Amino acid sequence: MRYGWLSGFLLLCFGKLALAQLRYSIAEEGRVGSVVGNVAKDLGLDISTLVDRRYRIVSGTNHALFNLNLNNGVLYVEKKIDREELCETTACVINLKVLVENPLEIHYVAVEITDVNDHYPTFPDTEQHLEISEHIPPGTRFQIHAARDPDAGIHAVRVYRLSANDIFDIDVTDSEEDKIPFLVLKKPLDREDKAEHALVLTALDGGNPFKSGKLNLTITVLDTNDNRPIFSQDTYTVSLVENAPVGTLVVTLNATDVDLGLNSEIEYSFGKTQKKKVLDTFSLDSITGEIRVKGTVDFEDTETYRLGLQASDRGQPPWTAEGRVIIKIKDVNDNKPDIEITSLSNVVPEDLKPGSVIALISVTDRDTGVNGKVNCQISQQVPFDLTPSIQENIYSLVVKGQLDRELKSDYDITITATDCGQPPLSTVTSLSIRISDVNDNAPTFSRSPIELYLVENNIPGASIFSVSAFDIDLNENAAISYRILRGDGPKNEMSSFLNINNDDGQILAVKSFDFESLKSFQFKVVAMDSGTPPRSGNVTVNAFILDQNDNAPVILYPLSSNGTAEGMEEVPRNVPAGHLVTKVRAYDADLGYNGWLLVLTTGSYVTTVSLVWTAILDG
Repeated sequence: MRYGWLSGFLLLCFGKLALAQLRYSIAEEGRVGSVVGNVAKDLGLDISTLVDRRYRIVSGTNHALFNLNLNNGVLYVEKKIDREELCETTACVINLKVLVENPLEIHYVAVEITDVNDHYPTFPDTEQHLEISEHIPPGTRFQIHAARDPDAGIHAVRVYRLSANDIFDIDVTDSEEDKIPFLVLKKPLDREDKAEHALVLTALDGGNPFKSGKLNLTITVLDTNDNRPIFSQDTYTVSLVENAPVGTLVVTLNATDVDLGLNSEIEYSFGKTQKKKVLDTFSLDSITGEIRVKGTVDFEDTETYRLGLQASDRGQPPWTAEGRVIIKIKDVNDNKPDIEITSLSNVVPEDLKPGSVIALISVTDRDTGVNGKVNCQISQQVPFDLTPSIQENIYSLVVKGQLDRELKSDYDITITATDCGQPPLSTVTSLSIRISDVNDNAPTFSRSPIELYLVENNIPGASIFSVSAFDIDLNENAAISYRILRGDGPKNEMSSFLNINNDDGQILAVKSFDFESLKSFQFKVVAMDSGTPPRSGNVTVNAFILDQNDNAPVILYPLSSNGTAEGMEEVPRNVPAGHLVTKVRAYDADLGYNGWLLVLTTGSYVTTVSLVWTAILDG
């Protein structure tokens, strides 16, 4: 196929030599045998002489690609032509030298190989990886691989297109040979929002239809320390049993930082204003975030701990987050109840009525819940009882029965308080109560009645007897005074001749007694205590006068002229022994042994028996 014009024809005559120049244009990739042009005709050669004149291509760049037909003078394609293999530049011309002889002629034929769109745009690699820091400002450009297309002109790379996204755009700069694409940052990058962007860059040529090539772009967003750590919880609330052993794990903190590397490595610490009590009780591992028991955990000392915490990354400069841990201590039954006794008086009168309150018992337990609930009991066998009040754990110690100081004057009361925990704990305390005396007993005498034996002829004013009464009360209630209760009647007249010492009960006779005048009499002694009101007791005293030998016998018969028992009795001769001679009659006013009589006789034996009573003696 002729290009369409004859670029020139020059005939120079140098003897028989002739020169001419032709220019043709064909598209690459045409089929073998395709006609380039009729060179003989265009040169004005006689076709019938071509064989004889040896019409042929003798030389030229890549002349083997073409051949001449001797029958018709046509230049045709001998081999398949690839413009991109033949030419490195956009213009691709194959120069041929055509020779004919007789006469000798040399002609130059130029064949321009025109481009067809037989190649795709290609990138040096199928993928390209970019690393862009997230602090890079929008508008920054990043050069990326340019696509190459060996086709020329309109069939070369004409356009770049970037896959749809909100962050990047594409910008193209034209160079002498290529179009250089640049990736342009439209918006700020946020690695924590998206750490990697996958894009596709498409290069398109200008063919119709166009051909394209693709480049996979991977943009990794490099981290900057633009995020602070965040605790998994704003406030950690945990429970911990009191008395937990040292080393017990309380809670594990968890803070995260969406940055990378050192920017995301977390270190934990207590807040700057943390109380010493917390620091003495708990430890914090700065790496693991584990909070463990360090000291004594006592619910009764502290029920709730509030820990201020910090989580800091290791970026430069570091970011810090604030956190909080609330540790609620769970009570266990580790405290015995406390018993507080408020005594109205440690001394109570024995006449206190049953139900009277003598003390208030307050029971407390430092533990809580069921561990603070306390049962209070009193020792048995005492006339007291515990009565619960409307207030929890408040008891009244009340009189349960009748008190009697004279039976028991002192009580040691054992009070036991036991909580309801598991195991239960108990506290025991004692309360001493003394029973004070009231004048509830009258003086009593050890025996009643009293038989008193008095010797007559006593000395007036001397003590004849002592009475004693006993009062089981105390002090003034037992201080006794005595008096004689005067009676009526003849037998009680003698009581008027008696006096008694009020303090010691000594009885004095103010005159002598005469058995022969009065042998007995009766009186009463009253013993009265000094209580208010006073109580008294009395005893009856039966007094008996004892006789003394204070009277001489009196002979009643026979009486002499001088009144003595003396007489003469005649006794017959030869009377037997035991013969009654006479009887003597005498009298003694004394009693008993003192009134027994003994007759003494004196005399001599003569012709007649003569008896003389010289004396009569009493006992």
